[in-house]
Amino acid sequence: MDIRDSVAVITGGASGLGRQTALELAAAGARVALLDMDEERGRAVAGELGDRAIFRRTDVTDEAQVAAAMDEAVRAFDRIDVAVNCAGIGIPAKILGKEGPMDMGPFIKTIQVNVIGTMNVIRLTAARMADNEPNAEGERGVVINTASVAAYEGQIGQTAYASSKAGIIGLTLPAAREFAPLGIRVVTIAPGLFETPMLLGLPEKVLASLGASVPFPPRLGRPAEYAMLVGHIIANPMLNGTTIRLDGAIRMAAK
Repeated sequence: MDIRDSVAVITGGASGLGRQTALELAAAGARVALLDMDEERGRAVAGELGDRAIFRRTDVTDEAQVAAAMDEAVRAFDRIDVAVNCAGIGIPAKILGKEGPMDMGPFIKTIQVNVIGTMNVIRLTAARMADNEPNAEGERGVVINTASVAAYEGQIGQTAYASSKAGIIGLTLPAAREFAPLGIRVVTIAPGLFETPMLLGLPEKVLASLGASVPFPPRLGRPAEYAMLVGHIIANPMLNGTTIRLDGAIRMAAK
């Protein structure tokens, strides 16, 4: 699919991977609809992009809010070609902590945002993509999800985050198979250690240590490198139904 003149909906578009993806796609000629809970930052990113972007404050777990955001994107840009799911949270907790068994509240919230939120966006964007005219390859749309290497090598205290990201990986192939007759591709990216708000709040020494743990390049990943892969997935029609690790060959230790 040609990025130029395409329309992309990006969740978590106010910061981190989502923000950089919005900037990169807009620079390549796409128009973007940014969905995020952070209204101030979201509007600031949309402001950077001018008439190539809109922002709508959206809770991805809320069906009505996501549907309204899709309607606004279609009103503004006529259609939706691409969905990039970057919205996600991580709440660390041991199953058996010092105060006893974990509180299920944070676990449930993580699953709701990361898995249910992702599926909510997939189903509502796919419904719009199905109405698109197919291109020369028969494509009507591309869905790109964000998992994590924690889905494969979750660390102690990451049961909620790791299981939620494994859920995203698990839905990728069956969704791609279901959407194949419609010409809608589904691909997931599993980043390693990246410069995102989730990590950048850590002390500098910790960040340096984390970066050094990556075999090559021995540093944290850059959001632009994630966005670069998003662009390639959009452009390459043979990428479908798979999860791509973007991690510098890291394999996470137990803790």
